[in-house]
Amino acid sequence: MRDALPPLSCLRAFEVAARYCSFTQAGNELNLSQSAISRQIKRLEHDLGRLLFERHHEGLRLTPTGEHYFRVVQRLLRDLGDETARLRRRGDDRQLTLASSPTIASIWLARQLPDFQRAYPNIEIRILTVEDPHRLDLAEFDLGIYYHVPNEVDPPGLVADAIFEHERVAAVCSPIYLERHGNSIEPAHLLVNHTLMVVEDHYHDWLSWEIWFRELGLKWQPPLHTLRANSFQLLMNATLAGQGVTLGWMRLLDAELRQGNLVQALPLTIPSRGKLSLLTPQHRHLTEPMRAFRHWVLDTS
Repeated sequence: MRDALPPLSCLRAFEVAARYCSFTQAGNELNLSQSAISRQIKRLEHDLGRLLFERHHEGLRLTPTGEHYFRVVQRLLRDLGDETARLRRRGDDRQLTLASSPTIASIWLARQLPDFQRAYPNIEIRILTVEDPHRLDLAEFDLGIYYHVPNEVDPPGLVADAIFEHERVAAVCSPIYLERHGNSIEPAHLLVNHTLMVVEDHYHDWLSWEIWFRELGLKWQPPLHTLRANSFQLLMNATLAGQGVTLGWMRLLDAELRQGNLVQALPLTIPSRGKLSLLTPQHRHLTEPMRAFRHWVLDTS
């Protein structure tokens, strides 16, 4: 006797494939191959005895049965995700779990939260630090705060709303480092006489020294002295300790710059391709704490 319900993996594959009308994009979101998604859809169609997709040379299209089943499955998976998240919060509907990178959490978010908690004293905050938003488990958090490059590094299953519409990238260092080098750094000397912080992380490929130099119209060559790490937080700590020069976002580092913990190494900036953004899981029922934080961070920043 067959089980009454199809496997959850098939239902998840169908929901994502139906949302995009693409097996390839569904595979990208679920970290599966296109052929694996196709097999799961065929298994589901065989189990139901109905075709869910019309397959054409120009792409996929849901059948009328598929459209109806998509609405049902999407609602059920959303409700299941909401209830799972609620149980992981131990049933505390006042809790809000914010996911962010260690750098954003420590340098920006931690400085903003006191204002939010004064405005909403009954909401309990939990912070989850994950460097790369692509590695987030959607059931583990409510909202995320990350730098987001539209149409290039869209984290799967998330909708991004810009917190800062305009942002610029500068070369920054500690005042001690700048003083040690005569209080002046020439662009031509940056690649030869200074230690440049380099983050080795595919998520930050769009923020590199080479891009920064080329967009400023400056001659580029690989720097002679670097300090490399796969953690932007580690490199920022090294910069604050006077170990070199790093690229940083001006608005993210506003407090550090105003307090004199960091200074611009030279007065040149470029527009940031990425924007500090609030990431919201798609198709999630927004709890009251989620609504409150979205309103607060998007309307007051």
